[in-house]
Amino acid sequence: MPEVAAAHAEVREVLQVPADKAVFEPLTHNPSNGVTAGVWRVSGGDRSAVLKVLTRTKETSAAWSASNDPRHWNFWRREAYVYRSGLARVWQRHGIRAPRLLEYVERPDGDVALWLENVPGEPATVWPLTHHVEHARRLGAAQGAVGAGEDIPWLSQGFLRDYTSAQTTGRALLDDDAAWRHPLIRRHFPPGLREDMVRLHHDREWFLTVMESLPRALSHLDQWPANVVSDRSGAGVLLDWAFTGDGALGEDLGNYLPDCVLDLFVPAADLPGLAKAAYDAYLHGLRESGWRGDERLVRLGVCASAVKYDWLTALMLARADQEPVAYGGEGTVPAELRYRERGLTLAFLAEWAAEARTLAPLLGFPEAPSGR
Repeated sequence: MPEVAAAHAEVREVLQVPADKAVFEPLTHNPSNGVTAGVWRVSGGDRSAVLKVLTRTKETSAAWSASNDPRHWNFWRREAYVYRSGLARVWQRHGIRAPRLLEYVERPDGDVALWLENVPGEPATVWPLTHHVEHARRLGAAQGAVGAGEDIPWLSQGFLRDYTSAQTTGRALLDDDAAWRHPLIRRHFPPGLREDMVRLHHDREWFLTVMESLPRALSHLDQWPANVVSDRSGAGVLLDWAFTGDGALGEDLGNYLPDCVLDLFVPAADLPGLAKAAYDAYLHGLRESGWRGDERLVRLGVCASAVKYDWLTALMLARADQEPVAYGGEGTVPAELRYRERGLTLAFLAEWAAEARTLAPLLGFPEAPSGR
């Protein structure tokens, strides 16, 4: 049994077997995040559960350190509050739910153990495109029907601004000619992408201000295929609610779609078609739930969310000489494949950014700064 997972009484309570009869299988997660001590699938007898241990004492980089501020995007207790309060169930009638909370334990060392339902089903990492589109429809219906949770004191605020500000690796390379001449970059970053991504970085404050001024929605803020599973009933089960809080309407979708490609779950060639179908489905879900706002505001929320990936170009420049590591540090990814797919995705995000610059003034926002 892993030391951080050592919880003999918890195993007996949840699985009803002695702890030495339980099998702990580590699950892929972001090992850099300071709030996550570990995640395991724990099996014993004919039962299984997922154990996630939350902490505030893990040593990590400043960008991923745990916070004691309930409004900070990486507040270490937030996910426990989401489950215990019932907030994780608010989208359930629209076809999106969270795993059931089986047991909540405040440990003597100060950590918090969440014992969650082990959901059998198909992960969104292998879904056909139609399933992603249906998830978008359900998300629209859920966010159109449920309020933004303004009165809940531990929901994150300012996620987009604070998260992107913390990701600084390689930022100086955006203006470095040598970095852009790297063979991987020259082969896989389309013509004009440098100008587009440098402009996105210089327009960052404008984009963030637009996103912060749009209609609000309760947002998961970490929606990507590795965090979604189809259960046996067909419902989408959404995992990892640690960032949950205030977001712009359309922001979750604007995160989900690029992430389908950035970690190689969907080919970049399919992104334009998927994005159109998913946006139409999201809007249909909003209307289905009774939302009657200006559709252009939703479109602006999706397109302006391109700023979430402002830091990614710099990171790709900085890591061009490193062997690409898969999510969670498990294995590697062919460099040519990663840079080709991410280059195409960044070019797609540049198109979103351009659309946002055109659309925003039509809705009363100031014009974006002119290009350099």
